[in-house]
Amino acid sequence: MRRRSEELCLVLAAALFVTGCTVSRPVLYPNARYGEVGSEAAQRDIDYCLSLASHHTDGPVAGNAGAVAANVGAGAAGGAAGRAAAGGSAGRGAAAGAASAAARSLFRALFQPRGPSAAYRRLAERCLRERGYEPMGWR
Repeated sequence: MRRRSEELCLVLAAALFVTGCTVSRPVLYPNARYGEVGSEAAQRDIDYCLSLASHHTDGPVAGNAGAVAANVGAGAAGGAAGRAAAGGSAGRGAAAGAASAAARSLFRALFQPRGPSAAYRRLAERCLRERGYEPMGWR
């Protein structure tokens, strides 16, 4: 039973990592600059601007890892306390609480996706405007 809950925690952690690392990208209006340089060069410029924004802000997914860690920690503490109060093993309760909190965080991330932070978005969009592009939004 314990091995199965450990495997579940690892699977959930991997899924959270993949979900949390999904990065939105700006959508560019096909203006004269875009037509002049072409799609490939525009994508390279987007990559450059996103890298610049990541370097000067907390990054595109700031806050997700902290929220997940807080949820898992609270779930583990609650599970341990509940299990101990019921006369069981606090360790098993902590594992169950952490697993359920990780699952909640995963589903919240899947169904309520967060976009990039406002500072990250503004910096990337400004970089693109300075290069002659017109960002229209993010996807």
